[in-house]
Amino acid sequence: MSPDFYLVLGILLAGFSIPSVLSAISDRRAPRASAITILISGGLILLAIQTQPGGYTIEEIPDVFVRVIARLI
Repeated sequence: MSPDFYLVLGILLAGFSIPSVLSAISDRRAPRASAITILISGGLILLAIQTQPGGYTIEEIPDVFVRVIARLI
């Protein structure tokens, strides 16, 4: 798999885990599953940055999303 796919997957996982963390905190429970998901997404993002020659800039992220979606379609 390409570093672009790892980056997009990591960002999506991180985005989906934020509501889970907030829900667990508001219900006064430990956000265990959410914390694990955030660690996995952070690892995917770190893997993508390390394997991409030159890394990524903030301006490139929308283009990366478009490339990954275009490759899937």
